[in-house]
Amino acid sequence: MSPRTQPTAEATASVSTQAQDAASARERELARIDARFDRATLEESRRLGLPLLHRIHPLVKLVVTLVPMIALFTVGGWRVPALVAAVALVLLVAGTRLRWRTRVALLVGVPVLALVLSVTLGVWVNPVLGEGTPVLFAIGAWEFTLGTWEHGLANSLRLIALFALAMLSGASTSGADFVRALVQHLRVPYRFGYAGIAAFRFVPRFRHELENIRRAHRARGMAFGHGPGGWLRRHRASLVPLLAGSMRHADRVALAMDARGFGYAATRTERHPLRFIALDWVFLAAGLVAFAACFVGGVLLGG
Repeated sequence: MSPRTQPTAEATASVSTQAQDAASARERELARIDARFDRATLEESRRLGLPLLHRIHPLVKLVVTLVPMIALFTVGGWRVPALVAAVALVLLVAGTRLRWRTRVALLVGVPVLALVLSVTLGVWVNPVLGEGTPVLFAIGAWEFTLGTWEHGLANSLRLIALFALAMLSGASTSGADFVRALVQHLRVPYRFGYAGIAAFRFVPRFRHELENIRRAHRARGMAFGHGPGGWLRRHRASLVPLLAGSMRHADRVALAMDARGFGYAATRTERHPLRFIALDWVFLAAGLVAFAACFVGGVLLGG
């Protein structure tokens, strides 16, 4: 190997090693995020380059989903809810870190659920609304017509659309970031907001405490039996120590907040400021235009 080639090869190997180390560090951080109860924060999502919806400001996602949610209650027919649900599901599948099993379940299970709900909800529709339409099937004197099925389909698709819109924000937003956004931008009193974050963080603590209690039961050889009775005895035996541990933890958190002067001042500084970037405004405009197109297209197709 010539003297000129050797430094180039060493530089290439060094760059390759650094890239591997960076990828390994990213995988470790993603594993740490997946192991905790909350989702990735906005800062983590932008730094790690997570899918689109994770990198959007929580309030932008709230506006983009809340506007079509409210508008869905002002239209009739099944075409508008179908278009809104389709767009929301595509964004949900393509823009979040859902597992492949979850994505397949959404793409396959949601249409099946919509069809099932269209029949079960159509059964309760007033038969007068389906008069003059073809009969799909009949049980004795009762007839299930195309009109009643379309009303049931409209209601089922409206429920599916609401669920998909809620998942757009819920599946990609950290609870702590959502509270911080309310405090920083909508001026929600921080006493309520950050107290809510503290309460939200009790959930993984309770889960950890419950696991420790069950390990202690197994270490002591405690048997609760099988079946529903065993399940009830096992949870009843864990209830009292779990409540005692949660009350001790709540006391410690309250003392820590008092010791740090929480709630003393009218305002406070922010350790994790959530800032809007250009991507947020582009997503806001594109999302509202896309859902507005769904409403216009659905009305033009017949409601």
